[in-house]
Amino acid sequence: MIKIQVAKEFSRTPGPRFKKEGRFSGEEFRDKILDPRFREAERKGETLLIDLDGASGCPTSFLEEAFAGLARKYTANRVLRLLNFKSDEEPYLIEDVQEYIAGVKSTEQVSILG
Repeated sequence: MIKIQVAKEFSRTPGPRFKKEGRFSGEEFRDKILDPRFREAERKGETLLIDLDGASGCPTSFLEEAFAGLARKYTANRVLRLLNFKSDEEPYLIEDVQEYIAGVKSTEQVSILG
């Protein structure tokens, strides 16, 4: 298993959605840390554990851009298959992130049908 500890490896204060909006954005996290580790996990046939504990809150825009953004790039099924989440401090974040990714899945199905 490969692991990312957001607070230790990126920031204790995750920021906005996009880089242009400020420091420690979801876009920056996805591009610099999440995407390379995702590809590593996939290449090695391992899962990727995302530890959200230790951060002083994770804005929804940060989470949506990082994780749904990854799903928009690689498909929701691929992302859901490899990613696991840990959040003892704010357990509801796990369900939120999974819903953001699943939202991309719904969009994928609509575009295939349409």
